[in-house]
Amino acid sequence: MNNQNTTNLISSPLERVRERLTLIKVGGKIVEEPASLKQLLSDFSNIKGHKVLVHGGGRSATAIAAKLGIESQMVNGRRITDEDMLKVVTMVYGGLVNKQIVAGLQAIGVNALGLTGADLNYMRSEKRPVTEVDYGFVGDVKEVNAGILADLIAKDVVPVLAPLTHDKIGNLLNTNADTIAGEAAKALSEYFDVTLVYCFEKKGVLLDENDDESVISKLTPDLFEKYKVEGIINGGMIPKLENSFEALNAGVKQVVITRADMLQFKTGTTIQL
Repeated sequence: MNNQNTTNLISSPLERVRERLTLIKVGGKIVEEPASLKQLLSDFSNIKGHKVLVHGGGRSATAIAAKLGIESQMVNGRRITDEDMLKVVTMVYGGLVNKQIVAGLQAIGVNALGLTGADLNYMRSEKRPVTEVDYGFVGDVKEVNAGILADLIAKDVVPVLAPLTHDKIGNLLNTNADTIAGEAAKALSEYFDVTLVYCFEKKGVLLDENDDESVISKLTPDLFEKYKVEGIINGGMIPKLENSFEALNAGVKQVVITRADMLQFKTGTTIQL
């Protein structure tokens, strides 16, 4: 559900020419290492038009938690977030990692603003219900205030979104960065022609996981189903692609899966309906 209350800076999408917006999601490994972060920010700054950056930070959270004597528990790639771990991820995601990115962008002339979902009430979630696994303070997104983000973007502000949301009753919630990116992209598609780019360690979706050059250039729902049956696409790539098709069905113009250092080459796997 999207809240479309905006100021006069953003008119109805039916009343204006839709501008392009590129939303980049990068994993923690990329933003946590100085060399790869510097390269990412340089490439990101050279993207034409409006842009948004969504980041992770899991490795830093795990390392700092260990120094504090807090054990990290993962189930199916998702972090169990108890009260102590929530404090750690809030410090790391909303503080250390987010502000390092913002400072790096400011240093190269990009007017960035770091946000959690609680800031400006831009993203509200609900605590994930307990089923087979109790994930603790983990949020499932329920509402995106797209108008707030669109107003900032119209002022040439570049939002840098940390993987934290809030429940509007005073609690922060750890929320998967892929989900943050997908939900923000879908909401912003009411105001812009959005290209959503998921960056990870490979050049794209691969036909052969042992051959980094076997990139599938275009992937449709039919090919996705075929490759799943054949076992070519498996594991964590399946939910990433399911999220990609969901984003396209919700109005996102284009989804690309690529490697962070390939942004300027505009290569990777393009997801199409």
